[in-house]
Amino acid sequence: MAKQLVIVESPSKAKTIGKYLGSDYVVKASMGHLRDLPKSKMGVDFEHDFQPQYEPMAGKEDVIRELQSAAKKADHVFLATDPDREGEAISWHLKEMLKLSDEKASRVTFNEITNRVVNESIRAPRAIDFNLVDAQQARRILDRIVGYQLSPLLWKKIRRGLSAGRVQSVATRLVVDRENEIRSFEAQEYWTVEASFKRIGKPGSFVAHYHGEDKKRELHSYEEVQQLLRDLEGKPFIVTAVKNSEKRKQPTPPFITSTLQQEASRKLNMTPRRTMTIAQQLYEGVDISGEGTIGLITYMRTDSLRLSDEALNAAKDVITSRYGKNYYQRRTFKTSASAQDAHEAIRPSNVHLVPESIRGDLNADQYRLYKLIWDRFTASQMTPAVYDTTAIDVTCSGHIFRANHQSLRFAGFTAVYEEGKDDEQEEKDTPLPDLQENEPVELTKTVPEQHFTQPPPRYTEATLVRAMEEKGVGRPSTYASIVSTIEDREYVEKKDKRLMPTKLGETVNTLMMERFQDIVDVDFTAHMEQELDQVEEGKLPWKDVIRGFYTSFTEELKNAETALEGVRIKVPEEVTDEICELCGKPMVIKTGRFGKFLGCSGFPECKNTKPIVVRMPGRCPKCGSGLLKRTSKKGYAYYACEQGQACGFMTWDVPTEQDCPSCGQTMFKRSGRGAMKPFCVNPECSNFLPEEKRGYRKKANPEEGGTSADGTADQGSAEKKSAASKTSTRKTTAKKPAGRKTSAAKTGRKTAKKETLS
Repeated sequence: MAKQLVIVESPSKAKTIGKYLGSDYVVKASMGHLRDLPKSKMGVDFEHDFQPQYEPMAGKEDVIRELQSAAKKADHVFLATDPDREGEAISWHLKEMLKLSDEKASRVTFNEITNRVVNESIRAPRAIDFNLVDAQQARRILDRIVGYQLSPLLWKKIRRGLSAGRVQSVATRLVVDRENEIRSFEAQEYWTVEASFKRIGKPGSFVAHYHGEDKKRELHSYEEVQQLLRDLEGKPFIVTAVKNSEKRKQPTPPFITSTLQQEASRKLNMTPRRTMTIAQQLYEGVDISGEGTIGLITYMRTDSLRLSDEALNAAKDVITSRYGKNYYQRRTFKTSASAQDAHEAIRPSNVHLVPESIRGDLNADQYRLYKLIWDRFTASQMTPAVYDTTAIDVTCSGHIFRANHQSLRFAGFTAVYEEGKDDEQEEKDTPLPDLQENEPVELTKTVPEQHFTQPPPRYTEATLVRAMEEKGVGRPSTYASIVSTIEDREYVEKKDKRLMPTKLGETVNTLMMERFQDIVDVDFTAHMEQELDQVEEGKLPWKDVIRGFYTSFTEELKNAETALEGVRIKVPEEVTDEICELCGKPMVIKTGRFGKFLGCSGFPECKNTKPIVVRMPGRCPKCGSGLLKRTSKKGYAYYACEQGQACGFMTWDVPTEQDCPSCGQTMFKRSGRGAMKPFCVNPECSNFLPEEKRGYRKKANPEEGGTSADGTADQGSAEKKSAASKTSTRKTTAKKPAGRKTSAAKTGRKTAKKETLS
């Protein structure tokens, strides 16, 4: 008997859904997109009204054949890709590629992958929503036009290999603009005065801060502070106001995509891309002991705060049973007017699955993110936290000093969750004695302190996502990719968790600001997003959006090519503290075919180059020399003795500052994410940790060359094994082609390459 075919995007999702649907259904994965615009050309026919020229994606031939065969055998095909524009487009491409008729193919979506929702959705299929498909096509073609027509200009005028993206250019501009704000910021001096008091004839002391006179007053100079202290000298201090009140703190709404990325960055130190990867795993399904594979959260790409009645009722049961009736308060939240509101907020699919009960079934990141989502949703349905607050004013000669204190009376939602902050700066808050109005107090000490106003902070990944959301740049499904793209292109770099523009990013942004103002204009980009939303709502034809954009863009491109004819824009070089040993001039960071290296600023007179070396803590376990961080040709970091092949030591394990308490040798830790426990690599030591117990997933072949700290073959991915093989076996000399001159850049590349392979 022929079966029903269900096509989803990923194998894990297929496994979960297959369990719920039973033996009458065959569930297969498309592995994402199977058809797209070609990589080798524009793929958009401008002469025929922007007609896209889709073609099967390279490397997907086997998947396509398998799905074609399964579709022929099936009575009906359910296209069950993700419930968003991208998922709708994938379903449409599948329908076209598999040549499925309207009668044979239906579209189904799952806001959450649970038994109930999956079976309800299969019983209520619909046709493909072409408004969603058209919105995705419009975005794809707009990005293709910008990328394929603007990138070649960047190659010619700045550096080969650069690329320009429509929304990524705006994100880069936000980071550059913030850096310019910081550079132009002029600090303003101000002072605070902390005063310590004690009660007269009674026990009790407290600290207050200068507030002002009738109104709040700021002290801007040392002279003003000295005048204040002179006014207070020898004068009585009286408690003029004691105000006791109640403060209620309300819970935050459940997560949407942007707030999940922000909070995961603040509390879990996860990048937006990592957050969405883990969330996808939780959505698609995880094996739970005694339950099988279960989708743990609802769809994670959403801008809606809407919650189903079923979810609200389940939250009530959990809260009242775990915390008591006085902790529960049913809440609904208003979704932003600009939101698409296609899905619920991000919440647990089954709130009864408390994080602790399934901790053993999740890896560390899955557990932490699931707990964050569970806590936030549960807290959103709880009562406010109640605080008792006290404010005391102490007055002397018209000058007021104020002390504040609050204490928690009822925890409410804070028993489960409190939202993190981007900059944790809590004021000191100590308990206050039971003071009465008109009570005299004695001043025991004053502490004036000078301060300067601070520039706006650089963006973190979380605050950049928030800025894009507030300005209407991008959509929930694109935030993570936008942030990771501008980092991958080296337009911005991360230092101490803050994003800074690189010299390259600033150079590209300057060109874009001068020649392509619409592309980098925040309001223009936000307007484009609104037009794409109108396409999704069926209010605007998608080709009208492209046509309107393309007309102005081609004019800007033509003008830029004319204005920049014969011009080559140089990226400013970053000067380092390194001094050239040949001529004594500073070394600068250059970029070549094999990455960054150091070159003499005296080029072309001096052609000295050398690799960028990062010195690591610890000592080589073979010869006791220093350790350096190196990078393989494929971009993987490894660690090697500074003596190079004279010693021959290299490892993927990361050297630490700690010495083994038993043998005194440097301890190492496993490479990768998260906190790793240091271990000893000395086989003769009682603390030695064998390679197979260091937590790597699989062992490398010793014949492929990479050795770990104890001289055995290291473990890691196939790419790392390949890189290890090359770093250990290839010769360190590079012959210069006969009869050809070597430019400084090429010399630098070869030198960098030789050093990397040593």
